[in-house]
Amino acid sequence: MQQTLKITNVLSDPTRYSIYEYITTNHKNVTVQEIADKFSIHPNVARLHLSKLEDVNMLKSENRKTGKGGRPSRIYQLSDDVIELNFPFRDYHLLAKIAIESMVQLGEIAEPALYETGRRFGYELMENQITKYGLTSDQLTFDQKVEIFKSTCTMLGLYPDLYIQEGQKKLHLQVFNCPFREIAKEHKSTTCNMHIAFIKGLLESLFDDFELLATQNMFEGCDACAYRINIPN
Repeated sequence: MQQTLKITNVLSDPTRYSIYEYITTNHKNVTVQEIADKFSIHPNVARLHLSKLEDVNMLKSENRKTGKGGRPSRIYQLSDDVIELNFPFRDYHLLAKIAIESMVQLGEIAEPALYETGRRFGYELMENQITKYGLTSDQLTFDQKVEIFKSTCTMLGLYPDLYIQEGQKKLHLQVFNCPFREIAKEHKSTTCNMHIAFIKGLLESLFDDFELLATQNMFEGCDACAYRINIPN
């Protein structure tokens, strides 16, 4: 509870919250000077905000040489620590671990059920998102579908980057945050395949036909998980 109070106190400052949001959105390391310039604040104030975020393990930092001589520059990046705020306490991580490990114990016979459940949850979640627009999937333009897909991935905390290949209906999706990171470290194949099935469910609600290909995996030394989505004309 004490840590929860510390986190809520740190994020109660609008500028500090905006700084954290900026770092999560841009998927890159930042320096004190960059934050000072971006938010038009004094470097000492920027350093204080970054230090406060680091104190509650939302950021981590290290000294890194710039290659220009002089003192190393201190860079800040997102922490890998899980930050959860639940009132009253809930242990959803333990529940997820129990579910995945139960499936693993059941062996190959249980995998189709796990992946189908992931796909169905993705489909139903996207259907709910579409209804907020007061339209059906058939009434949405391609650009609208892409925007809904991206905003949904953002809502799910995936920290996504989504690009449309110019002149073609090909999407490139990068996911910088795995919501199942702790489980995937122990059961990579099962967890990653379930997550892919979930993404397929999101897409199935928007597009009648598509091909989803995984091209990068953050658990194989990459900065992010990446997918190529081909949509026939």
